[in-house]
Amino acid sequence: MVINKKGGNKAKKHKKVANNEEDRKLVFKDEQQFQEYAQITKVLGSGRFEVQCFDGKTRLSIIRGNMRKKVWVKSGDLILVSLREYEDAKCDIIYLYKPKEVNKLKNLKEIPENVKVNEDMVDKEESKDIGFDFVEEGEEDDFEELRKKEDFKKDFELNFESIWSLNLKLLFLVIIIIYSVFSLLLKHE
Repeated sequence: MVINKKGGNKAKKHKKVANNEEDRKLVFKDEQQFQEYAQITKVLGSGRFEVQCFDGKTRLSIIRGNMRKKVWVKSGDLILVSLREYEDAKCDIIYLYKPKEVNKLKNLKEIPENVKVNEDMVDKEESKDIGFDFVEEGEEDDFEELRKKEDFKKDFELNFESIWSLNLKLLFLVIIIIYSVFSLLLKHE
């Protein structure tokens, strides 16, 4: 019986693929083929995404078949989509740009400079704090005391850094003086 040296079907599935980020050619949009740059704003599931195209429209985007389970797209990624001639509200994802490629596109003025990739996108939950403090009549004094404590804490933190650096300098000088005194005593003996 032959000895299995490479493993079974799982070994083939988990083979290592070389990272070819630098080898990829930069793909530009082709307006004759109805292509447009877009950014993912929301992941809807089942290979569907809500994208904000750079022509100003929000569309439902579907990942193309040969990219499924091979290319992972997340919220905030910059993509190239193929627009549909017959359906303006939908498009197909045909290419995912890596961060280095996005920087190259920005340098070439293909996309706007203010585009942020993978930074604080729409999917993240917004905080429930609306910026107002509702205070009853008797609680106003408590808030003033809290604000005074917070102000004192901020001032203390700012002053603590300067005091700490001064204390370190003094400690260093004392150590140098003690060392010099001991070295003089040892020379006289």
